[in-house]
Amino acid sequence: MPGFTVAIVGRPNVGKSTLFNRLLEQRKAIVDDQSGVTRDRQYGIAEWNGKNFNLIDTGGFVSKSDDVFEREIKKQVLIALDEADLLLFVVDTTTGITDQDEEMADVLRRSSKPVLLVVNKVDNAERALYATEFYALGMENVFFLSSISGSGTGELLDELTSHITEEQAEEEDADHIPQFAIIGQPNAGKSTLLNALVGEERTIVSDIPGTTRDTIHTHYKLFGKEFTLIDTAGLRKKKSVNEDLEFYSVIRAIRAMDEADVCMLLIDAEKGMTAQDVNIFSLAARKGKGIVILVNKWDLVSEKETNTARDYEKQLKEKIEPFTDVPVIFISAKDKKRIFQAMEKALEVYDNRKRSIPTSQLNDVLLPEIERYPPPISRGHAVKIKFITQLPVVVPSFAFFANFPDAIKDSYKNFLENKLRERYNYSGVPVRIFFRKK
Repeated sequence: MPGFTVAIVGRPNVGKSTLFNRLLEQRKAIVDDQSGVTRDRQYGIAEWNGKNFNLIDTGGFVSKSDDVFEREIKKQVLIALDEADLLLFVVDTTTGITDQDEEMADVLRRSSKPVLLVVNKVDNAERALYATEFYALGMENVFFLSSISGSGTGELLDELTSHITEEQAEEEDADHIPQFAIIGQPNAGKSTLLNALVGEERTIVSDIPGTTRDTIHTHYKLFGKEFTLIDTAGLRKKKSVNEDLEFYSVIRAIRAMDEADVCMLLIDAEKGMTAQDVNIFSLAARKGKGIVILVNKWDLVSEKETNTARDYEKQLKEKIEPFTDVPVIFISAKDKKRIFQAMEKALEVYDNRKRSIPTSQLNDVLLPEIERYPPPISRGHAVKIKFITQLPVVVPSFAFFANFPDAIKDSYKNFLENKLRERYNYSGVPVRIFFRKK
């Protein structure tokens, strides 16, 4: 089921990124940066009152050159309008209404999408008075807040989440067909891979409003197994600068991720695993999706030696730590090399994600390991784990019941995850561990 996507738009320096960080911080677990994730992340998952939504900050995607500045910003807004479910239009009370604000408001007013006007930097009574001038923009929903202090964000989030009607279902149908999303940056070869698998050239969807909205789903049968390929590429050829393409592909990838069981992350062998690839990987892992990394255009890597692939994989995995139990396959979509092996691996990861371990077996296998290496003593108390069970959710999740659950550190949590992975095949699948009070 596709997730609800919110895009933050507005001219430069109004505080879009500060608001973005503030909304993500409502849930600390999302904000704790995994190593390798760049600090200027432009998208994340936020949560409010039990509802999750994708949040995208367009600020980081805007071109830096002055001559195309306004045109680029307007383009960002149009893409966000096309792709997001709701928009947060941020303005700055300290500067008042500018020409750019008025131009953007004009575009947004004509949209059928819900738009919430966020008047930022309202942090005293005087500014609250100045902020009222923004009613002149003719927006229905106006919120005064301060992103830095967080005042006013609760009311904004209440209104935002009231638009999220469909609850993300955790259950899967018994006759569910595996959904595989091909994700990655523009020009990594996503279209070529899809064409190679399907054996026919896919048509590029025309640039008519509405046609770009949905990802293309291809039903596929292979060796008696069937799955659906969700293609995020080639839906629309944009003749524009990289920032524009990057922003567009990010929204597209996030939508595809929400629908998928397994994400096949395609990276360009010559460019390697870039910060943007790590971001996409990290987001798929946070969403609890199965992941297979496909290193495409491997045929173009010159001067291969015996250990080239092994060394490449080692460097790649250093960038995605700590979640490194992920299959890496070197392919050439153009030459159709190892592409069917990639599909086999994706099916394997799909099965791993569904793996259910009986409670008795979990306790028989892991409790002796825990006795051998118990959790460190905390404040003079011996921490004892008595019982383990797998939780009935789609992402493999395990509850460890202990006398002092809050005393167990992350390093020990990693130890338990490694033991689980040693005993059971969870390759390509994020594993979640929770400590509960016995």
